Amino acid sequence: MNILVLNGPNLNMLGLREPGIYGSETYDDLVAFVQQSAQELGLQVNVRQSNHEGELVTWIQQAHGTADAIVINPAAYTHTSVAILDALLAVNLPAVEVHLSDVQTREPFRHVSYCAMACQQVIAGQGFVGYRTAMEYLCKNRPCGEQLLRGNI
Repeated sequence: MNILVLNGPNLNMLGLREPGIYGSETYDDLVAFVQQSAQELGLQVNVRQSNHEGELVTWIQQAHGTADAIVINPAAYTHTSVAILDALLAVNLPAVEVHLSDVQTREPFRHVSYCAMACQQVIAGQGFVGYRTAMEYLCKNRPCGEQLLRGNI
């Protein structure tokens, strides 16, 4: 199973950006965690980050025919981007939205997610582990996925 993992704006600033909310680990630490988790689950991942909405949309579009599923942390675009929602709907791939923090306990404007409208699941507040949870979910909910997951855990 090949999973595209997309990260939105400011995630490249992990470790510096609001460590009380996001922790002290860096974006490189996140990428290493995702890659290690994927390897343990027997998955292939392509991890990308952009501060630009259009680039994220392009990557989602390019996933059609090349990826089996998408894990996306749209970051601030969660609450604003109909373009990302439309791209996710267009490619029609299984998708899970991930957030490091629990957005439902934060400012009210963070409670609305456009991207979630195209996702099978939203995982928030688990930190880096949320990415692994998302990949596990996608394995379990893919035909024969339980067999794949059971064999690698």
